[in-house]
Amino acid sequence: MNAMRYVMILFFLTTSSTFSQSIDYNLKKGYVAEGYDVVAYFENKAIEGDTKFTTRYGGVNYKFSSQKNLDAFSKNPKKFVPQYGGYCAYAVGAKNDKVSINPKTFEVKDGKLYLFYNAWGTNTLDLWQKENPKLLKEKADKNWEKIKFKK
Repeated sequence: MNAMRYVMILFFLTTSSTFSQSIDYNLKKGYVAEGYDVVAYFENKAIEGDTKFTTRYGGVNYKFSSQKNLDAFSKNPKKFVPQYGGYCAYAVGAKNDKVSINPKTFEVKDGKLYLFYNAWGTNTLDLWQKENPKLLKEKADKNWEKIKFKK
C-alpha cells in the first residue's frame, strides 16, 4: 500500500508541474520591456531601467529608473504590466504572432501599456494607429488567449 501511495504522489507532482503553465513574456535582455521602466511609460517616457531598482512579478523581472517608480509598481503591478506579455501588440492582433518590440515605441491607451516593433522601416505603432486600433485590440485580446502559454 505504501508503494502504491508513493507512486500516486509522485505521479501527481510530476503531472501537476507539467500542466501548470505560465504566461510567455517577452524577456529580451532578461527583463520585461527589454529592461525599460514600465512605470515611466505612463509619464510618456521611454527610460531604460537601472539594475539598482529591480523587482520580480509574475515570475519575471522588471527594471526601473528610480526607487519612486519601483515603489509605484510594487503598490499596483497589474496597472503597469504591458499587454500581451510585452510582445508587439500589432503582431498579436494582426498576425496572431509574438514579435519582439522596440522599447522606445509604445502607447498608453485607456490605462494600458502597449509595446510595438519598430525596425527596418516598419513601425507597427503607426500601422496600429492607421488601421482600426479598436478592432486590432479586440483581435489581439482574443489571439493572446490562444497563444499566451506557447513558447
